[in-house]
Amino acid sequence: MNLNLKPKESCTFDAVSLGEVMLRLDPGEGRIRTARAFRAWEGGGEYNVVRGLRRCFGLKTAVITAFAENEIGYLMEDFILQGGVDTSLIKWMKTDGIGRICRNGLNFTERGFGVRGAVGCSDRANTAISKATPEDFDFDYIFGTLGVRWLHTGGIYAALSEQSCETVLAAIKTAKKYGTVVSYDLNYRPSMWSAIGGKEKAQQVNREIAKYVDVMIGNEEDFTACLGFEIEGNDENLKTLNLDGYKKMINRAAAAYPNFKAVATTLRTVKTATVNDWSAICWADGEIYKAKDYNGLEILDRVGGGDSFASGLIYGLMTTGDAARAVEYGAAHGALAMTTPGDTTMARKSEVEALMGGAGARVQR
Repeated sequence: MNLNLKPKESCTFDAVSLGEVMLRLDPGEGRIRTARAFRAWEGGGEYNVVRGLRRCFGLKTAVITAFAENEIGYLMEDFILQGGVDTSLIKWMKTDGIGRICRNGLNFTERGFGVRGAVGCSDRANTAISKATPEDFDFDYIFGTLGVRWLHTGGIYAALSEQSCETVLAAIKTAKKYGTVVSYDLNYRPSMWSAIGGKEKAQQVNREIAKYVDVMIGNEEDFTACLGFEIEGNDENLKTLNLDGYKKMINRAAAAYPNFKAVATTLRTVKTATVNDWSAICWADGEIYKAKDYNGLEILDRVGGGDSFASGLIYGLMTTGDAARAVEYGAAHGALAMTTPGDTTMARKSEVEALMGGAGARVQR
């Protein structure tokens, strides 16, 4: 497939993301409601992808976001720097002492185990990035002067506020003007859209965004809620995945948006919180390619698995142009990311490629 990627030497960044980055507070093996200590991480649906592209795959990446300029914002910046992602595109916003003007988002996340599913409790209203407007970022400078080969953003950021919807559209339109490839993860969250118009608003916004997207990513609920494409043949609890139904859904989405160069979705059957069947498919050039199955995948922390799938897929598309190879990178990277705590990957490219090649879990000495 031909994505018409800009030459690497003409761009400052291989990839940038646009979205919110929150402070994740993790009670480890316990519950949020009974915790007396939390481990701190950074995380965000869009940011996790470029962090994976930097940390696992060695690409040069940056994050477009905004923080309230206070100690929590500086902590978030420090986490991002530790991940190797460039912070020069962050917008720092003045705030007061208690967050009335703007604040930084918090995300309490417990991992789940066995019959107890993972639980997330976010505290992200009135955050700096949710209040940011297109005028807060110089997108012509970012995509035109600096140069970016790939922009990744998604439906979590688009759902934050009316302003964020406008900022996403401004960014992707400018990116397209300068020849940057755009990927978008639908990432539907009903609780986030409910305050700004619900599913109807989600479809209105995402159908407009989809007109400018080259690589569309999402699971079954995402395509149904955000774009209106129903899957055929799955039971109501999605315990049984119907591969033919997924293929039909993706083909309909690709036909409706001829600008799509690739469409990808993860395939997950949840047996317990800690045991899932996992795979993925990718449409490109009229063909659908399926990654190998990771049946009975044992999971430590599933949050961010889809983001790591996206970063592996993007890396594969950028470096090989082969959708069949790219979806294998995505599925393997997502699988590995879910074996470690936190939103972001701890895998190396060599580990991803070894898993793709059939490596087992024997001790490495």
